[in-house]
Amino acid sequence: MKLPVIKHLTSFIEENDQDYVLETIETLEALTEVPSLKDEELDVIGELISNMYGAIEVSKMMKEGAPKKEALNNFMQRVLGSIDK
Repeated sequence: MKLPVIKHLTSFIEENDQDYVLETIETLEALTEVPSLKDEELDVIGELISNMYGAIEVSKMMKEGAPKKEALNNFMQRVLGSIDK
């Protein structure tokens, strides 16, 4: 996951609607079923999906009242904490 990408997607959700991101996730998930995709291509799609889910999670925290910077930091701490375990 890349914080700058999540931050940009979070801004996109603020300006538009998270439904666009959710529909994009569904489309990308459907693409992963193409049998001719290479592992590298699947990795890129997976990274995009992860970043989009991250942005949705940050957006939820912001709707619950967390400032954007705090929501981004808390999310990344959770991600890093789950990797360390």
